[in-house]
Amino acid sequence: MYDFYEFFAGGGMARLGLGPQWRCVFANDIDERKARSYQEYFKSADEWFPGDVSKVKTSDLPGMADLAWASFPCQDLSLAGSGGGLNAKRSGTFWPFWRLMQGLIHEGRGPRIIVLENVYGALTSHGGADFMAISKALIESKYRFGAMVINAVHFVPQSRPRLFIIAIQNNMFIPESLIDNAPDPLWNPPVVIARSEEVKAFSPDSWLWWKLPPPPPRKKVLADLIEENPQGVAWHSLAETNSLLGMMSEVNLAKVGKAQVSKLRTVGAIYKRIRNGVQRAEVRFDGLSGCLRTPVGGSSRQTIIIVEGNNIRSRLLSPREAARLMGLPETYKLPEKYNDAYHLAGDGLVVPVVRHLAEYILEPALKEWNAQKEKAA
Repeated sequence: MYDFYEFFAGGGMARLGLGPQWRCVFANDIDERKARSYQEYFKSADEWFPGDVSKVKTSDLPGMADLAWASFPCQDLSLAGSGGGLNAKRSGTFWPFWRLMQGLIHEGRGPRIIVLENVYGALTSHGGADFMAISKALIESKYRFGAMVINAVHFVPQSRPRLFIIAIQNNMFIPESLIDNAPDPLWNPPVVIARSEEVKAFSPDSWLWWKLPPPPPRKKVLADLIEENPQGVAWHSLAETNSLLGMMSEVNLAKVGKAQVSKLRTVGAIYKRIRNGVQRAEVRFDGLSGCLRTPVGGSSRQTIIIVEGNNIRSRLLSPREAARLMGLPETYKLPEKYNDAYHLAGDGLVVPVVRHLAEYILEPALKEWNAQKEKAA
């Protein structure tokens, strides 16, 4: 059994992905709505610490955790967000979290592994300066680390690339099976390689290329997750669907026309976007949804379109469908209000991505650490 802290816990997707062999000894989030869902699903509140992370003290954190997981707010780092960066109000909550980690390290209780998760834009925010600030914080606290971009599309029918930084204490032995000699194109796009060179120029021995195998081929497409009679949303009227079609460019209308000609039941996903000052509806019929977002700050909610010949229907993605796109179990009770449920999903982690990381990196590293300790005893 491995102990972990879950910061910015949201609805508990990290905990779900880590699974029953992990014991959550502390969880924190400022959002009361997410807290209710978290506590209701896990049927326990002893480990829950509500409120701002800046109010947490090291004395609130029990023991010495094997893992600290932090999916700190992404709005100021997102390409769709304000671009304020790591020192802005929301994404700046990284620093109170990190002061806690430093406090634990000072007390001799630093987590053996730290996982930081955020949007792809964290790699490019302020020209890479924000990523370098995080890197220096890890290096100065004596952690080695590597970064990967994992797109949830390999696990669920949702296009959702996310940055994962996995840091491990310098004194921990890492099995050779977990380390690659070179970047893997599946997880390490050119921007990660560029950031790695900057880190290595600062501290040559701190960067790691984690070896993560690809998952089995994904079996489900978007249509497999869509309900005919969803709860929480209603099918649009004919006029509403026609209005949506009227917002499409010729390119996107051609996609709808191609789906009509096929005469097959074709399920697509639509996002509304501003193009040259005009709101447009952009559709995809590739079996995937677009990246779920939180319905705040002007972000549109995702719309489903179903084409069957001349019959075209549309509606918002339902809360349960959004939960499925995040890999949440059917037994997970969602908030009753649509926006609350959509926010919980759009702001969360894709559960099978966390499980994959745990199975192939986190657990093998900790297992080896425990074996080395037993051998030395």
